[in-house]
Parts: sequence; structure tokens; C-alpha cells
Amino acid sequence: MTIATTSMSFPVREQTPHLVVESPSANTSTPDDDADARRLAAFVARGDEAAFRQLYDRYQPRLFRLALVLGRDDESLAQDTVQSVFVTAAAKLRRVDSKEHLWNWLARVGRQQLAKTWRQRQQDSAVIGMADPPEYPGTMASDSVLEESLDAALQAMDAEERRLIESFYFDRLSHQEIAGQLNTTPKAVSSRLERARAKLRSLITRRLSPET
Repeated sequence: MTIATTSMSFPVREQTPHLVVESPSANTSTPDDDADARRLAAFVARGDEAAFRQLYDRYQPRLFRLALVLGRDDESLAQDTVQSVFVTAAAKLRRVDSKEHLWNWLARVGRQQLAKTWRQRQQDSAVIGMADPPEYPGTMASDSVLEESLDAALQAMDAEERRLIESFYFDRLSHQEIAGQLNTTPKAVSSRLERARAKLRSLITRRLSPET
């Protein structure tokens, strides 16, 4: 797949990298990190393709995870959202002050694009009215809280359920490919994946609920 803008085209990998659960300290920034973020944003603003690929590789997994939580595990919506974020970044990203500033800019665009894509889907489906995008209780919490909720929910699942979710959503394997790994049928994979999705959704909702 190639993301194209008015000034440049960027090849983007189809496969989503395998989920990596980061420690809370992984997202803290140092002066070197902040300088690197400023440099990266500046080069992207100039149309540097290598810088854009670096931006994509660095932030795509985290953006996908955020969009997956905000979009109620809708993988297609999450993918559309992330693609829109990088199209916007290629066209509009300019100066940032720090690593945190860069992430907050990308995350804000992601939230806006998710809402826009959801409402467009509602219109395309001839749904009466402008329905709100899907949200969990507490989705106004910080992005780090949302990511931690996804990580914790995955860790709370059985190993087999977690492997199924990661294979489908993060490794982007088909039902047929997963069935081959598990020595079962694609239909059985579909049923098990549906149950695992429902459990993941319930676990995330429970963690984000203000009553828990």
C-alpha cells in the first residue's frame, strides 16, 4: 500500500507489527528524545520520505492500539484511522517541541479522524442522524491510561485467547493462516475469535469504568 499526498508518496507496510507491551517508563522522554522528535517532524515537514517512514515505524503500533481501544475493537476502523493520521502528518505536521508534543499531536489527529470516519460510515449506511463514535466509559482519560487498559486486558486473558487476538489484530493473519497454526478450521477460529473479542471488550470496559 502507498500513502500519497500532493507532494510525495510513501510506501506503508500492510502488516501490523506484533504487540509489544511497554513498561510505563518506555514513553518517558529525555532531552535527546525531544531533539530527535523535533528533527523528525522538521524533516517530515520538508517532505523527506525516509523521515516519514521512520515516523510511521515508530508510531504506527501505538496509534493502532489507541484507535483499537477508542473504536471498540473495530480493526477496520482502527486501520482507517491510522492511515488517515499519517496522511494528515505528511501534509500538515510542522514544528514540535518534544517527543510528548509529537505523540499528543498524532493522538489528537487520531481521535479527530476516528470520529470523522465513524460518522462518515453512519452516513454511508443511511443511518438517520449523526450518531456519536463508539466510546468506552472514561475514554477522556489520557492516552497512556487507554493503552495500559488494553495491555492489562490482554494480560488478563487466557494465553490461547491472547495469542488469537494478537495473531489476528497485530500480526494480521487470516482465519485460514491461524487455523493452520492451531490445527483447526477457519470456522472454529472465527467462533473463538468472536468470543475472545467479546471478552477483551468487556475487560477493557470494566477497567475504564469510573465505578471500578
